[in-house]
Amino acid sequence: MPIDMETLTNAIKEMKEKSKKRNFTQSVELIINLQDIDPKKPEGRIQELIELPKASKKQNKVCVIASGELALKAKKAGADYVLTREELEAMAGDKKKQRELAKNYDFFLAEAPLMPLIGKILGSILGPRGKMPTPVPPGADIAPLIEKRRRTVMVRVRGQPVLHCRIGTEDMPDEELAENAMAVLNALEVKLKRGLKNISSIYLKPTMGQPVKIKP
Repeated sequence: MPIDMETLTNAIKEMKEKSKKRNFTQSVELIINLQDIDPKKPEGRIQELIELPKASKKQNKVCVIASGELALKAKKAGADYVLTREELEAMAGDKKKQRELAKNYDFFLAEAPLMPLIGKILGSILGPRGKMPTPVPPGADIAPLIEKRRRTVMVRVRGQPVLHCRIGTEDMPDEELAENAMAVLNALEVKLKRGLKNISSIYLKPTMGQPVKIKP
């Protein structure tokens, strides 16, 4: 189902017009229903990180697991939280703290040498949520990596052939939301076995509003 920018922009306008005014800024979610996909088979287990071209005010929270110089650089670069090796080790066996960490942060970056320890302590919590950290090579500049994660969304199939992700907030210009939606669709076209033919329908939905179908 080919979709162009004009179609997306019109659907976003319709969604905003139909959405009641709330006392908070609503997120805008893209919901994609798939067809001819079996989530139980390896090719149907889609999990993709997609960087959006336009940032929203409601940004992802990034946690960096690091020690020494990288930890200092991460703090300077504005990471939402820097978890030290000592703090990580103290979490061993504390499932409550592990779950809180997984819940409070959207993405994780980690000093590469710490990955085996992270796998041992946090693997059972972060793994099923698709939140295992991305390793940061020695000497890498952490600042752009953090910034990239702030604009990144994860789309993944969880049991049902449906994908959904936040593409921004209702206060963003229609064109910027459309650009973000198009970035997701372009990435999925490459990822899906039959491209956009594997998509049966697409909807846009504000946090508390009704979904609006995108009509190609």
